[in-house]
Amino acid sequence: MSSPAVTPAPAPAPVLLGRTALVTGAASGIGAACALRLAAAGARVRALDRDAGGLADLTARAHSLPGAVEAEVLDLTDLDAAERAAAGTDVLVNNAGIQLVRPIEDFPPDTFHTMLTVMLEAPFRLIRGALPGMYGRGWGRIVNISSVHGLRASAYKSAYVTAKHGLEGLSKVTALEGAPHGVTSNCVSPGYVRTPLVEKQLADQAAAHSLPVERVLNDVLLAGSAVKRLVEPEEVAEAVAYLCGPYAMSVTGTTMVLDGGWTAR
Repeated sequence: MSSPAVTPAPAPAPVLLGRTALVTGAASGIGAACALRLAAAGARVRALDRDAGGLADLTARAHSLPGAVEAEVLDLTDLDAAERAAAGTDVLVNNAGIQLVRPIEDFPPDTFHTMLTVMLEAPFRLIRGALPGMYGRGWGRIVNISSVHGLRASAYKSAYVTAKHGLEGLSKVTALEGAPHGVTSNCVSPGYVRTPLVEKQLADQAAAHSLPVERVLNDVLLAGSAVKRLVEPEEVAEAVAYLCGPYAMSVTGTTMVLDGGWTAR
């Protein structure tokens, strides 16, 4: 389950000084890495999550960064609150997600509904809340954390795959509408990322199949990937930072894929 260490990048330039960023699902994993990276670039980051404890840990880690990280506890199933929370945002990172692996005939309809609410309808409402301010300022960056499952399907992940495919489409429409107003919209679509959710999947599958964790990783999770390692959250955060930076003004309506060659097959 180990992977080569990611070489630390030089200290980021504070290119987002004076900008306000909002990151959902920010208490851990990809969301936390994105919040810290944007704060390192000078942004005032509003970190949203249901996990108050995780948010407290995040803000403590950010205390010495050029920007700031402010914790906001919010359940994204409250769609009206989500839309209100996005007002005044210069950078919006739609990251929050849920996973359940189950055959369609056994998939609970209420869970399907909740997953699409959190991973597709909430991003729509957040974008809807953020765009008027972005349009008024003539600048905005929307980054949707999709997945390789926004480009490829896997069995037993009907809600997740549906939500991520929809998020890719929403991102493209936002790009077309936002372009005349200085707003870009893109997806970052990683393969399996080293997050608590994935680590738990590895442990559970290893126990269920009486296999070493490394074999589960290589033969199950990374079976379609040419590069046999998990993506690190910081790698995803660097892609997000690039899309929000000064050299990505013409990058919009597209997807940055970090999947180790999965979609090359």
